[in-house]
Amino acid sequence: MPAKHTEDPDFGPNPFQSFWMGGYECTDQLNAFGNRVDFLNVTNHLELLNEDYQDLKPFGIGTVREGIRWSFVEKIPYQYDWSTVQVLLDAGKRHGIQQVWDLCHFGYPDDLTPLHPMFARRFAALCRAFVEFYRSQRPDDTLIITPINEVSFMSWLGGDARGTSPYCVGQGWEVKYRLMKGYVEGVAALREADPSVRILTTEPLINIVPPPWADADHRRRIAEWHDHQFQSVDMLSGRICPELGGRPEFIDILGFNFYYDNQWQLDPYERIPWAEEPADARWRPLNELLMAAHKRYNCPVVLTETSHPGVDRPKWTRMIAEECAQAIRKGVPLWGVCLYPIIDRPDWDHLTPWHQSGLWDAELRPDGEPHHRVLYEPYATALRAAQAKVAAALPVPNPKVNPVSLSLS
Repeated sequence: MPAKHTEDPDFGPNPFQSFWMGGYECTDQLNAFGNRVDFLNVTNHLELLNEDYQDLKPFGIGTVREGIRWSFVEKIPYQYDWSTVQVLLDAGKRHGIQQVWDLCHFGYPDDLTPLHPMFARRFAALCRAFVEFYRSQRPDDTLIITPINEVSFMSWLGGDARGTSPYCVGQGWEVKYRLMKGYVEGVAALREADPSVRILTTEPLINIVPPPWADADHRRRIAEWHDHQFQSVDMLSGRICPELGGRPEFIDILGFNFYYDNQWQLDPYERIPWAEEPADARWRPLNELLMAAHKRYNCPVVLTETSHPGVDRPKWTRMIAEECAQAIRKGVPLWGVCLYPIIDRPDWDHLTPWHQSGLWDAELRPDGEPHHRVLYEPYATALRAAQAKVAAALPVPNPKVNPVSLSLS
């Protein structure tokens, strides 16, 4: 089957090396117990970089999401240690892997929280320093950056649920506002340092519905909650809170994270099941959510995170492929899908048990020995079929994309 790929003249060429991508869990946050976690090492990804990147090749995955771990890079304000990032960069070069960089993936330096008055200034300085470091050795590469991952989720977790720094309740909006102040100033700094930098937002894509018996006021309130999922991107574009300095041109590539628990009924809370037969009428198909988000901002879209734990991994993958194919056929400029996590990981707060949500499970070894990667064959089979299904829906050939990255059939 010949490779096909979307390339809309309105948005320019797709900058990703492969349509299917792999995401490595890179959080360095303070968890609910105040302990710093470091999933780059918990998963042994740093130690097994060569093996992890080599394992991607049979699946045609040439693009990955990685994180710099801000709390480890900046131990002292405005002083940066890029040594671990250098290890990642060197491995990417050896294996021909394109790396998309998260600068803040749930973790901040020990002396900083989003509510700190210097948060935005420190983050903007980090952005400038990263571009300088990266361009000193990769002057011509396409550089794609996610400044802050999942602002909507981080603001809830740290501002309302006491799940991470700054461990607040009832401060979700304030934390979101401060995070977005840093985000906007960070994007401005990135673009000033290098106008060619591509910005990839990564926000949860959700669906919130009222209970069947809800009155008109209840339904209006739930509709507002549903719309709040777009507040962060609206701030970045300057649609709301223009005092932050957001601009329409800061919206570049829209990334959305979508999991099995991203749709729920509110007041009372009830998760909407996705796999019931017949289907739950409240579940909104992913292709409709992607279309609505694309129409809201008229930008290309990437599914930046998706996975499912346990034995339903293959079924979820088949559903994702069908929904993405439908979105493409309906005209959504879908530029990629990132399997996240590509390697299994545990919970942030309780490091056991592991989720069994990756393409590879982790066979845990005694302390001091790296975890062995075990390919989950049913997921692998479903992924190959998913690649073929999506490739068949992509209408325009793109000679820049590796054919195996779209279809292995």
